[in-house]
Amino acid sequence: MAKNIQDSYCLPLQETIVHNNKTARTIELVVLSLLVFVLVYRVVYFNDQDQYLPWLLAFLCESWFTFNWTLSVCIKWNQSTTITYPDRLFKRVSESEFPTVDIFVTTADPVLEPSIITMNTVLSLLAVDYPADKLALYLSDDGCSPLTLYSLVETTKFAKLWVPFCKKYNVQVRAPFRYFGSKSTPMKDDSLEFQQEWQKMKREYGELYKKIELAGQRPFPCDHDQDFGVFCGAHRSDHPTIIKVISENKEGIPSDLPHVIYISREKSPKHNHHYKAGAMNVLTRVSGVMTNAPLMLNVDCDMYANNPQVFLHAMCLVFGFKDEDNCAFYQFPQAFYDGLKDDPFGNQLANLFYVVNGVSSIQGTVYSGTNCFHRRKVIYGASPNDTIKSDNISNEYLHKIFGKSIELRESAAHILSESNSKIENRNSPSSFIEAAIHVASCSYEYGTSWGTQVGWLYGSTTEDILTGLSIHGRGWRSAITSPDPLAFLGCAPLTFPSSLTQQKRWVIGLFEILFTDKNPLLLATKGNLWFRQALGYFSFSLWAVRSVFELCYASLPVYCIITGSRFLPKINERAFLIFMGIFVIYNLYVYWECKHVGVSLRTWWNL
Repeated sequence: MAKNIQDSYCLPLQETIVHNNKTARTIELVVLSLLVFVLVYRVVYFNDQDQYLPWLLAFLCESWFTFNWTLSVCIKWNQSTTITYPDRLFKRVSESEFPTVDIFVTTADPVLEPSIITMNTVLSLLAVDYPADKLALYLSDDGCSPLTLYSLVETTKFAKLWVPFCKKYNVQVRAPFRYFGSKSTPMKDDSLEFQQEWQKMKREYGELYKKIELAGQRPFPCDHDQDFGVFCGAHRSDHPTIIKVISENKEGIPSDLPHVIYISREKSPKHNHHYKAGAMNVLTRVSGVMTNAPLMLNVDCDMYANNPQVFLHAMCLVFGFKDEDNCAFYQFPQAFYDGLKDDPFGNQLANLFYVVNGVSSIQGTVYSGTNCFHRRKVIYGASPNDTIKSDNISNEYLHKIFGKSIELRESAAHILSESNSKIENRNSPSSFIEAAIHVASCSYEYGTSWGTQVGWLYGSTTEDILTGLSIHGRGWRSAITSPDPLAFLGCAPLTFPSSLTQQKRWVIGLFEILFTDKNPLLLATKGNLWFRQALGYFSFSLWAVRSVFELCYASLPVYCIITGSRFLPKINERAFLIFMGIFVIYNLYVYWECKHVGVSLRTWWNL
């Protein structure tokens, strides 16, 4: 018995499983060899053609396919996954040792991103299994909507009932709109007390839903209310900073609600606001002034916490790595609920499973913009193994990097030096509202390094990939784990136009990265980005280019029919077997990969 107890203290909090993928490697090398044979065939028989144009275009496209496949082989060569064991956490780490976490939820439009969905995300995060005195939740409203503030106020009131209910009965799904689904009813075997409280909670959530729905259907009477008067005359693109502390855990009670803070950063037509990256930097500065947690979790407004132990899984990564100073962020994968059958638009991203596992085996997974725990000192520009003492950080340096705010400079020095001393009054965010308004102003970033060296980086519409690339370029590693049940679930676009708009933004943003100083190939030669990791980022950035060659190649049969030419060998030629081999082996291989992920045949066809 004593030996079993001792073993439980020695067992790892996380474990990286390296997968045997010799079969996949063999198939990938066979396909690569066949692609090379195709290029040789093009060169050898080039002079035998009556029309050179289709042959030349085919050669260019096939050269691209070979290059792209080579990148894919390099990325997917090693496969690994990380498993976490939260049940072992409390045997190894005291709850008092858990780091504080600042939670960032971002929303920009209460119409496109319904407030009730955002509020469910907030409720699921407030109810996670983690000491409430170590959490602070910040909701960034880039739409400057009184409806969002009103919804947050009412949601916080409901949370005082919902959170204790979830923890008392160990509710697993803590987003009410999922828990109280249309088919959800308490079991007959449940206690009478639970059934009564369940019915009460459902009624209370129904009231909350009605309040938010009714508030969204009529003009908001902001001019008669002191809390909402700040919205009078405010336009979503032209308004002062609005910061409201909705709930405050001043006494530091672990069973109480975390701090809940509403932020709508200042906007003016005269200033560039940098979209989500700008909002994230404001959240970082405001939270640095108010609570200054060493870890920051950022979540999109539609990504609710599906696993109540998600923070414990994250702590397994924080405390589980031997070289924890080398891990910059801890990513949980994006997954979606109630998606379209067979995923006709590829929104579930099932085809990226092996790519993610491959990149994770190199320097670490990419930052996907949500569901990610960041170390604040990394976002502040620190590099691995930096040893900085607060006494050695000059005030001039802090002023140049972080700006004029004395409170922000003090908190940044505290984070960068990893000082154990506590900053006064950090358990009372309302004491720092003036300082927070200062750092959320439009002009605060001018003359500082925000967006260039520290914070979320500007220069691409995919600020997440650019920021993660910069972090890896400084030599940091990252980690990803996918617990069961999934940590977060969100809603994917349900229509073709919305899917097209989203993927167009991704494609453009990734391509923009190639024309910045964070080009992955430059970081591999001048920075600390690993070469194969650079190839991974380079492959992602070339996503936009793929369509050019694929469309060109797909158009060649039509061109050849019209002109009476050809670009493929005849069936009775030996070279035809090369093309047929690529077609058959590649499609069977991709289907085999999808089958292992649990994807249906129709979904594979749609991909």
